[in-house]
Amino acid sequence: MLNIAVCVSGGGTNLQAIIDAIDDGTITNTRIVAVISNNSGAYALERAKKHGIEGVCITPKQFETRESFNRAFLEKIDSYQADLIVLAGFLVVLPEIMIKKYRNHIINIHPSLIPSFCGTGYYGLKVHEGVLERGVKVTGATVHFVDEGTDTGPIILQQPVMVEQDDTPQVLQRRVMEQAEWKILPQAIDLIANKKVSVQNGKVIIDTTCL
Repeated sequence: MLNIAVCVSGGGTNLQAIIDAIDDGTITNTRIVAVISNNSGAYALERAKKHGIEGVCITPKQFETRESFNRAFLEKIDSYQADLIVLAGFLVVLPEIMIKKYRNHIINIHPSLIPSFCGTGYYGLKVHEGVLERGVKVTGATVHFVDEGTDTGPIILQQPVMVEQDDTPQVLQRRVMEQAEWKILPQAIDLIANKKVSVQNGKVIIDTTCL
């Protein structure tokens, strides 16, 4: 059984996708042991409560220094003895000591195709005064392991999504979530839970036998 801790800052739509996938058997051999947020008002914590999952808020604002927060955050993560940490819209930079300790045991969902579009941005496109600037025809999402860089860890799964001519930021965001994020994040967790994923020389190898 893979024990996962899900870290999220906002509404938790990706968290809900994970919960639903566990409930319907899309994700197997997995349970969520905790939902951790840096935002006490995050609706993700309410989602956790509704499903009987422990939810906790721990934020840098509670601590005098970033170093003390980093220590407390790592201690909280350690307390759950999670096999995998899932960053599902978590807007906190992880301390380097945590990345080293949980090497290849932290995954992130990034709302664009990396390495072409890393870091901040909007699905690989620019937004000016609420309007998408045209140019890129394909966006998507990526699930990757977390390393010390910005969205530079080994890629597990990617899913492209077409950018339509009349897209607004909100319409495109919803399509990327529905067609990419909510599909590949549960899929990646299931692959890891069933020991289908390994990292060799900085690259992800997926065992395709019995898939």
